[in-house]
Amino acid sequence: MNVNSNGYTYTFATVMVVLVAVLLSGTSLGLKSKRESNVKQEKMQSILASVGVEVDRSEAQAAYDEVITKVLTIKGGEVVSEDRETGFNVDMAKAIKSSNMEREVPLYLANKDGESFFIVPMRGKGLWGPVWGFVSLEADGNTVVGANFGHKSETPGLGAEISTPMFTDQFPGKKISEAGIFQSISVVKQGTSSGDYAVDGISGGTITSNGVNDMLADCLAPYAEYFKNI
Repeated sequence: MNVNSNGYTYTFATVMVVLVAVLLSGTSLGLKSKRESNVKQEKMQSILASVGVEVDRSEAQAAYDEVITKVLTIKGGEVVSEDRETGFNVDMAKAIKSSNMEREVPLYLANKDGESFFIVPMRGKGLWGPVWGFVSLEADGNTVVGANFGHKSETPGLGAEISTPMFTDQFPGKKISEAGIFQSISVVKQGTSSGDYAVDGISGGTITSNGVNDMLADCLAPYAEYFKNI
């Protein structure tokens, strides 16, 4: 074969592209289970962190199995499933597309040092992409114990601050209902929050703060009727 011909060049390029594609595809498939395991463990870490249990990723599964006693699936204020895997695997990105009372959402029941807690998952929209998190409540289903939030691409030093203690440390002790009526927790202009139902937003991160505000109202609402009943 004439190695200087166009045909040889095109053939060589095609073979190399196919070979690289096969190698990349094989590598991706080989790492798929590892990626899925890492995502699962990181989710468990976030769930546990909302009740103050901080563990390394390698310890997440064992700690989760010990602390999380049940995983319920809630719809319209009623329990529709008590299967742990069903609840854990709910896709919140899809769930929030349904109306509050029509969506099926997970509720994690935890026990830490003999005390019972509820953990509610969050999913919403920030400035540049999705935001998410977990809010834990005391056994009264009303008083916040802790919260943590994550994001895909919020601006460092601005909206990304929702994942820092400066923001999350405001949540313990806040309430989500008053006299049985759902109130949520408002994220307001920095320096203006007061009382049991508001926290300060991020200075310079107004759109992200508004996104968290809307996420809290939207994602806590489906549980309000369940907590009211108990």
